[in-house]
Amino acid sequence: MSTATRRSALTDWTLVVPLVALVALVLSWGRDLPALGVVLVALCLAGAVLAAVHHAEVVAHRVGEPFGSLVLAVAVTVIEVALIVTLMADGGDKTSSLARDTVFAAVMITCNGIVGLSLFVRALRNRVAVFNPEGSGAALATVATLAVLSLVLPTFTTSKPGPEFSTAQLTFAAIASLALYGLFVAVQTVRHRDYFLPVETERPADGPGGPGEKEDHAAPPTARAALISLGLLVVALVAVVGDAKAVSPTIEKGVADAGLPNAVVGVIIALLVLLPETLAAVRAARRGRVQTSLNLAYGSAIASIGLTIPAIALASIWLSGPLLLGLGPVHMVLLALTVVVSALTIAPGRATLLQGGVHIVLLAAYLFLAVSP
Repeated sequence: MSTATRRSALTDWTLVVPLVALVALVLSWGRDLPALGVVLVALCLAGAVLAAVHHAEVVAHRVGEPFGSLVLAVAVTVIEVALIVTLMADGGDKTSSLARDTVFAAVMITCNGIVGLSLFVRALRNRVAVFNPEGSGAALATVATLAVLSLVLPTFTTSKPGPEFSTAQLTFAAIASLALYGLFVAVQTVRHRDYFLPVETERPADGPGGPGEKEDHAAPPTARAALISLGLLVVALVAVVGDAKAVSPTIEKGVADAGLPNAVVGVIIALLVLLPETLAAVRAARRGRVQTSLNLAYGSAIASIGLTIPAIALASIWLSGPLLLGLGPVHMVLLALTVVVSALTIAPGRATLLQGGVHIVLLAAYLFLAVSP
């Protein structure tokens, strides 16, 4: 199959899937689905997520790096926020910690999973992964600040009992999160854009990653193609939210029947929305663009907190039940360890297999403790 044929097939697939997922949303809305119906809607949901990220990548390719990573991160976060609000709207008290669980899962998956896999893949192919410590360090500092303000402080504040903000504290956290996110975007895309561009390194003569590998310099899509992808991205996002609402009772029931903690639901949501982005980051790392991979990882973590907390704060006006944001002791230890290890990884601007492996082990520890707290 030629390259043109493969691209045509992919384009057709990403065109059809959002429309099919939208039809599944219309047919399943407000109905109790049988087991087969749940499976079909879940497949449509997964396909819509993949299609949404693909169309975000098309738009991203049109606008260029680092705007591309920003578009993809925001698209993924919109999906995440929509899923959280949708599930919390019908879940009552049992979903009071869903926002916290999902946001923290996204932070751990991005800062350990995506970063670890990207560094490991690149170091495995080229011995050392090279990136820009100025841009990555600034992004990591933003992630750490947002995580502490939104997920750690609620455990220690005393205005309300439990790991919960008061209305004034939640408002401050939402405004601070938006301000930090906006400042990071301005630095990343305007004032210090060069800090977030891929680092040019010497590569083997026959390809960017090793013998026989040829780098694909695909031409940016036309403005018309980018606009079509933007429209399909919106359709896919609508389908994701609706289909998630249809299958959420089954996911929650399955977690409960398996005797797993409610936090596992948040992990499932984060894994679902971040899987396509993980694949994109690994592909970039294989091509020697480790900085792009780190932009995706830390940009998603920043967007996940910086946009989710304000959205949940706004939604809490009409959502019933408490909003628990504070982390427990185990998760705070994991967050602190992640920040320290990430700082040591980023500071030199170079990483080996060891650093990638350490991050992957940290993610494995988080997932294991989520299932067996």
